[in-house]
Amino acid sequence: MSWNFQQIQVDVQNDADNVASSHELEAFRIKYLGKKGLIPKIYASMGILSKEERPLVGKNANDLRNHISQILEGKKQEIKQKEKLSTREDLDVTIPGARANLGHRHILTQTIESICQIFVQMGFVIQEGPEIETEFNNFEALNIPIDHPSRDAFDTFYLETPDPQQKERYLLLRSQTSPGQIRTMQQYDPPFAVVIPGKVYRPDAVDASHSFMFHQIEGLYVARDVKMSDLKGLLTVFCKKFFGNDIKMRFRPHFFPFTEPSAEVDISCYICGGKGCSVCGRKGWLEIMGCGMVHPCVFEAVNYPKGKYTGLAFGLGVERIAMLKHGIHDIRIFYENDNRFLNQF
Repeated sequence: MSWNFQQIQVDVQNDADNVASSHELEAFRIKYLGKKGLIPKIYASMGILSKEERPLVGKNANDLRNHISQILEGKKQEIKQKEKLSTREDLDVTIPGARANLGHRHILTQTIESICQIFVQMGFVIQEGPEIETEFNNFEALNIPIDHPSRDAFDTFYLETPDPQQKERYLLLRSQTSPGQIRTMQQYDPPFAVVIPGKVYRPDAVDASHSFMFHQIEGLYVARDVKMSDLKGLLTVFCKKFFGNDIKMRFRPHFFPFTEPSAEVDISCYICGGKGCSVCGRKGWLEIMGCGMVHPCVFEAVNYPKGKYTGLAFGLGVERIAMLKHGIHDIRIFYENDNRFLNQF
């Protein structure tokens, strides 16, 4: 059997020129390279050829197969590009698209911004401080003695130790935002009023009301002749703006090393109106923050002239405020990234 490879190549090219779709391209492949296609037939016929004819037919068959394979690959890319352009041309840009799901600020971020904005409206400035602090700023300058339980390694995340001869002997993850008071007083001369939001860290076992990381907001106002009445008036305005004008307030005596006198601030439960419910533990009151007048030892630690300035300070837990305001009973849900919860706020 003889094969006219010159005519076959002409036929192949004519067939390839008529291919205009993926379906036609597949038919072209089957015709020449399929199991019953022309190229397999040529290879099968070599068994009846003479020894002199076989090498020539084999070489021509291989060249023809490679040529067809190249045509197939080229046509495949050509058809793919044509279909892509056709899809673009058929696109109706006037049809409304599918709306993307947009994210929004986390409930804790919203709470921080709401709290800080109230104080900004009263003349405070937002300050930020580092999360890695010195032992001096976190404890010593705040009048927290060396034997205080909070300075124990079980209650603070201590990091590497610098030169033991340095005053700021240890580095740690701040356990409160109060070191921001020290940094602010070291940087600025009174009068000033700042709020300092941020993350704090304590090695607490995680449960419904505790986390090893949470958020606080610290407030500090230092000037001449700041009084306790200024503190009470300031926090009363904040609580009524944040929780509503109908709430009642009370200040209970307390102890903090860095303030004297010190107080805990309670508000009447805005859910039950002070009658007692599950949110307030049937007490009718919600504890929301600690506060007091800046201790003279704190002013001494930052080298302020003795008796020249007075100041007020307060601090609150953001998670606690958010939980009280929205009736949330488990702190862990803030950090689980569950959209069923987060999308409610």
